[in-house]
Amino acid sequence: MSQDYSQIARALFSRAPSTANFNHLRKRLKRQAADTIDRFGMIKAGGGAPARWLICLSGGKDSYALLAILLDLKAQGDLPVDLLACNLDQKQPDFPEHILPEWLGAIGVPYRIETKDTYSIVSDKTPEGKTFCALCSRLRRGHLYRVAREEGCSAVVLGHHREDALATFMMNMIHGGRLAAMPAKLLNDDGDVTVLRPLIETAEADLAKYTAALGCPIIPCNLCGSQDGLQRQAMARKLQDWEKTAPGTKANMLRALGHIRPSHMLDDALFDFKSLTPQGDDKDVP
Repeated sequence: MSQDYSQIARALFSRAPSTANFNHLRKRLKRQAADTIDRFGMIKAGGGAPARWLICLSGGKDSYALLAILLDLKAQGDLPVDLLACNLDQKQPDFPEHILPEWLGAIGVPYRIETKDTYSIVSDKTPEGKTFCALCSRLRRGHLYRVAREEGCSAVVLGHHREDALATFMMNMIHGGRLAAMPAKLLNDDGDVTVLRPLIETAEADLAKYTAALGCPIIPCNLCGSQDGLQRQAMARKLQDWEKTAPGTKANMLRALGHIRPSHMLDDALFDFKSLTPQGDDKDVP
């Protein structure tokens, strides 16, 4: 069924402040997302019917911002895809299951609520003292891929932002011994669903201001967010401390993830060091 995205956007932004600060923030977030979508080729070129994206909505600020920014781009004609919001209700204790359907219905966003009790599985399988994140994420992703296939969606779209990418990078380096972050675009193992992160270059603080201004009904994650000693939270605090000490650190770190020099790393599978030999009489060392 065809959706009037202009009407949806009007309903979504009807209570937003009309201040210059909010309007500048709104424009900047749209521009950042549009640039990321274009730079990483998230929209398939060519004619035919528009693609359909499954927008994953957890009830946190990041996913609300993701949906709002994409709806804004869609309403102004800059996003040639159809959007379907999806919440996976994992039956976490005290999860207010009425909030998202009521909010989505009020503004007219097409949505699907998928209910799967992954909480019982995670809490049963996770050893005492360990965090739920890894298993929870794996189960959640599997269900979202399935829903995407059932709904004819070519992409699962997530609300990860700059700080998520940087924390993942630091955790992989310090705890995993590898250089890897969150890609803006990847293909699932079966090769039939793309995972997209249009906000991966956007600052978390901007998303928080944006959703607060829109009055989004934030639902806290009480499953993993309440567990002490979570490595990701500890890494986020380190990043905050670095930013306070040297403002611009996080922006520079993100820029570094997109400016990699394989010849100046130590991965011999990525760069052919063995064939690197002096030529002629040139004795300069790079």
